[in-house]
Amino acid sequence: MPLWVGLDVHKQSCHATAVDERGEVVLQKKMLNEPELLRELFRELKPVAVAMEATYAWEPAYELLEQMGLEVHLAHPTKTRVIAEARLKTDVKDSEALARLLQLNWLPEAYVPPKEIRELRRLVRLRAFLVWKRTSAANRLRAELVRLGLKFIGNPFTSRWRDFLKGASRTARETLELYEFLTLRIQRLEEEIEKVASENPQARLLMTIPGVGAYSALTILAEIGDISRFRSPEDLCSYAGLVPSLHQSGSMVRLGPITKEGSKMLRWILIQCAWMHLFHGESRLTEFFWRLARRKGKKRAIVAMARKLLVAVYWMLVRGEPFKG
Repeated sequence: MPLWVGLDVHKQSCHATAVDERGEVVLQKKMLNEPELLRELFRELKPVAVAMEATYAWEPAYELLEQMGLEVHLAHPTKTRVIAEARLKTDVKDSEALARLLQLNWLPEAYVPPKEIRELRRLVRLRAFLVWKRTSAANRLRAELVRLGLKFIGNPFTSRWRDFLKGASRTARETLELYEFLTLRIQRLEEEIEKVASENPQARLLMTIPGVGAYSALTILAEIGDISRFRSPEDLCSYAGLVPSLHQSGSMVRLGPITKEGSKMLRWILIQCAWMHLFHGESRLTEFFWRLARRKGKKRAIVAMARKLLVAVYWMLVRGEPFKG
């Protein structure tokens, strides 16, 4: 008997619901989120396909079922409205809704990047996390200096001030050591990133854009994944949340701020690259920025420039051509 299974995955537990071709529930089960228990369940069921939501704990279960040769579908959490808007929302009901949507072929699916892209995402996001932690340590040290009534001329993180800071207070010493440790880890990670980028033809292509380095290029590639899944540069810009929101009522159409939907990481790195591009010579992008900045201000202009930069990235990847400026 063909079965379709919805799997609601959490950090510690899973809820599974199996429905048959008539849409009737034939099994509902709660179990610990452990590989052996999942293997045992799906060896018994042998479903046509499995659906799960793209929550933060989806990857281990997805990869396990994929290794078992099962057809696995990842549901887009914001588009699975039948779950989000249900009056009675429980883990069991969530898994049942996933199973029914899958059986009816109505499941709104999320993009599942290949394993190598998932590994690349982990690499670049780890670097972003460590930089964020280092910035937090730097801010804490500066706050400690203010508390101690100390005023520094220059950068307090240079070797010139290291011995003084370690003796200033325990908080200053511990925070400085944390800052230095994170700096060392970031440097090692950046060496790995440089090596990966040098071996990636698409990354080398993106690095022909002034202001785009190894980390930026790999982050863009990791967040985009397969460029062929976007039919046009407009689709890619929409995925990055860099298109204006639309408000329509009757004959009135009004464009609002950018949607900020989709990949937050892609949107962030493109804006960073746009700022860097401004300081690396003249191009049509920089001309566009200064022309728009005079009318709309720099904040709006840099977002619009990031969108145009993403359009350039799209055609570069599709055509395999370097940046032409």
